[in-house]
Amino acid sequence: MLYDWLGIKLSVGTINNTLHESGAAAMPLEDEFAQEIINSELLHVDETSWMEHTTFLWLWVFSTNRVTAYWIATRSAELLENLLGDDFNGWLMSDGYTVYRKYLSRLRCWAHLLRKAKGLNESLNRDAQLFGQQTHDLLAVLIGAVRKARITPPDTPLSETYRLQLLLYQQMCIQMKTHEHKKTAALATEMLNDWTAIFQVLDQPHQPLTNNEAERALRHWVILRGICYGTRSENGTRVFAILISVIETCRKRNQSPWIYLAQVIASQRSGLPVPALPIVRVSE
Repeated sequence: MLYDWLGIKLSVGTINNTLHESGAAAMPLEDEFAQEIINSELLHVDETSWMEHTTFLWLWVFSTNRVTAYWIATRSAELLENLLGDDFNGWLMSDGYTVYRKYLSRLRCWAHLLRKAKGLNESLNRDAQLFGQQTHDLLAVLIGAVRKARITPPDTPLSETYRLQLLLYQQMCIQMKTHEHKKTAALATEMLNDWTAIFQVLDQPHQPLTNNEAERALRHWVILRGICYGTRSENGTRVFAILISVIETCRKRNQSPWIYLAQVIASQRSGLPVPALPIVRVSE
């Protein structure tokens, strides 16, 4: 692209060295990203598979209203414990992965549940079809109620308004969690295990219903994964994670990542501290 458009010739080695210098210069920003995440009132978290040469890892994304940060590590509670520890007191939006359950102020993504319910509704098993349809119908009704409550706050909490419907559905989940149809039993068990996190939004209707914020933040890098098949070394993995964190955070703040990275590299070459992440620029 540089050659075709600007007549600039760069070797693969030069490009690789530039990436590694940029990543090394920006590495101190990991602490600033971590602090922003800990201080956030609402944190979206998601993960997707990632290869580091022959090692199977996971690309994690942590997205707030101010930063989007990435780490590549194993799929375990260790990263969450090291990053969030006991200092995170905000709301955590996630999917149903069990490592998130230790956080009491948690929200569950309803999009995942709706997809699973639709899958059951399309099953050949009649019990699965019924359970899937009833799950989908209940969530659809509650989504409408939550959206309405955001405009006109109700006099009583939605959890109380729909208490009977929720009780009947909970009883169905209890019956279905031992069903011979594995996916039916799995969804029923998931609903029961995450009951509070799933229906928390009924008492907090201003909170999001989905984890689309985190899923969108992963989309471009999932496409890149299909092109480059991941990273090749531990150092390359860290460089990749910090650079995409800087790029996405600058874009979220309406700032140019390239101008900021140029400042980071210049500071590193001069032996100066890395400049703080740029402030949010209000769009005109």
